[in-house]
Amino acid sequence: MSDSRCSAVTPLDTPIQFGFGIASEVEAHLQRAAHLVNNRNASLQALMDAYHEAPDQVETLVAMFKILFYQGETGKAESVVREAMHKAAEQGGFNNDWESLEEETADWDNPRGFGRLYLYSLKALTFIRLRQDRAEEAKGILTAMQRIDPNDQVGADVLRDLLQGVAEEDDDG
Repeated sequence: MSDSRCSAVTPLDTPIQFGFGIASEVEAHLQRAAHLVNNRNASLQALMDAYHEAPDQVETLVAMFKILFYQGETGKAESVVREAMHKAAEQGGFNNDWESLEEETADWDNPRGFGRLYLYSLKALTFIRLRQDRAEEAKGILTAMQRIDPNDQVGADVLRDLLQGVAEEDDDG
């Protein structure tokens, strides 16, 4: 890369795996966003470029909400998480209402499937609720995730431990 924006690029040793079956143009925008993560405006522009290139690509939304969350934009991240959940459910052929989902509702086991993207998005919503000090809502989401994904394929136990730590701090303080 030889343009003048190189100074804002954070070098990564290897490309980030954003998903499977992503068009090369979209993948290039996502990689650029990851490299520019320390430059909020440039990173978000790269994500918007990816989104405009493929608005139904759920993996683009996942990348977008992760970067927004890490940049402290929880409100914007939540909006994108909800869009990702909606699109994953729609494309996966199941209901978007996490409170009504069951283990049998979708193929949650397929790491390349829309069910798994939905679970990752639901986990992100839990992170957002914790960041917003809405622990009871986070707990409700985690209860649903345990019902939907009893084998915890997306690592929700980390959030359960975090929530438990928050509850213990509240009890001590």
